[in-house]
Amino acid sequence: MTNIPAELRASMENCPYSRLLGLRLLELAEGYAKVAVKLGPEHANFLGGVNGGLILSLADYGFACSCNTLGQVRVAVQFNMNFLSAPAFGGDLQAEARTVHVGKTIVLAEISVTDTSGKLVAKATGTGITRPSPGAAKTKA
Repeated sequence: MTNIPAELRASMENCPYSRLLGLRLLELAEGYAKVAVKLGPEHANFLGGVNGGLILSLADYGFACSCNTLGQVRVAVQFNMNFLSAPAFGGDLQAEARTVHVGKTIVLAEISVTDTSGKLVAKATGTGITRPSPGAAKTKA
């Protein structure tokens, strides 16, 4: 059983950008997150397919949630995504993010994005760096 602070989970669930896109946090554990979005016509690109930026945003949301459950604030410094297949509108996309390396200052996560049928849509990796907590005192000695 994991012990994710309710305040942390609430801040992840109420992120303004994620809410704007309709992203939902489904599962959260230490070093793991599952997030989803229901695909609708508002997510179309100019060619009529699902916008790749939405898929990347979903994966990034999973990445951020997974690597920030480990007791320190981490932000992305690198993100790589391979788009493998086009999802259909009407269903959900889900991203599962697992933090696979935790170093002194660097974390690495792997993210898989699948459609409603379980077909792999995209694979991503994200590298994060540890940052001072937003509430940390900023004083000089």
